[in-house]
Amino acid sequence: MGYKKTVKKYNGTINKVTLGTGEKAFEIGGRNVMPFYKFDGEAGEQAKVGIEISDEPASSWSEAFAELYKEAGDDTAAWAKLVEEKYAPDFICLRFDGADPNGKNKSVEECVEVAKKVADEISVPLVVAGSKNDEKDSEVFQKIAEALQGKNILILSAKEENYKAVGAAGALAYNQKISAESSVDINLAKQLNILLGQLGVKKESVIMDIGSAAVGYGFEYVTSTMDRILLASLGQNDDTLQMPIITPISFDVWSVKEALATEADEPAWGNQIERGIHMEVSTAVSCLVSGSDAVIVRHPKSLETVKKFIEKLS
Repeated sequence: MGYKKTVKKYNGTINKVTLGTGEKAFEIGGRNVMPFYKFDGEAGEQAKVGIEISDEPASSWSEAFAELYKEAGDDTAAWAKLVEEKYAPDFICLRFDGADPNGKNKSVEECVEVAKKVADEISVPLVVAGSKNDEKDSEVFQKIAEALQGKNILILSAKEENYKAVGAAGALAYNQKISAESSVDINLAKQLNILLGQLGVKKESVIMDIGSAAVGYGFEYVTSTMDRILLASLGQNDDTLQMPIITPISFDVWSVKEALATEADEPAWGNQIERGIHMEVSTAVSCLVSGSDAVIVRHPKSLETVKKFIEKLS
């Protein structure tokens, strides 16, 4: 008996969201099938990979990263330019570690100045991430959204605690894109999307960050949540969950012991940076096949590997 291919059809479609301006602007989303199932229907836009930089020097991550980016010195804008020219990411994620009130507590004005300089130096879309202090991040995001009006940036992220301030300033007042961040739970993701909609933020301005974890650290909750979201958005045509998904892989991966432990501490584990890259690639591709439309990594080797993975499957 010959093989008869079965095609799975869905009623729903993931929204398309545009990031950036000019020639290197791109869309994510647009599929009405499971990730990479181009044989079943419209696979949508090719998944994108961005690279993380910080407003703090690369040496604050490790000496290995400081050596990797030594050409840029401690200049964040030069770092961004170097990354774009040398490694060709789809976008750059600028994370404001230095804004943390429990750290250097850089002023909002300092953060805005850095964001403006970075935006002026790059032509790829810009994603802006905060310090994980909701109150400070709200202030920083509002001012950066204003200063970069017209750049079509993505603000990562609006949470239940600060969505009104971030959504109103970012999406409504200055027409930027907003990431809605929840904690690996379909109901929390849906609730935040609804709240942003009630605020007046258009669906085409929202990307979901449903949460993540490094592989081996409860990652099965991430994949199962993405599965539930996709099955609801595509199979049940639930328009409150039809936003594309971005996952900041690097935020989790480089804080776990496999990436942090030195070779002196764990000699049997091998090279520390290589371990981090392996963890980052494993987590990134797992998120992509589970439902992420874009991922953020930290190491250029991770970027290169994940981009090749996407190209081979797309």
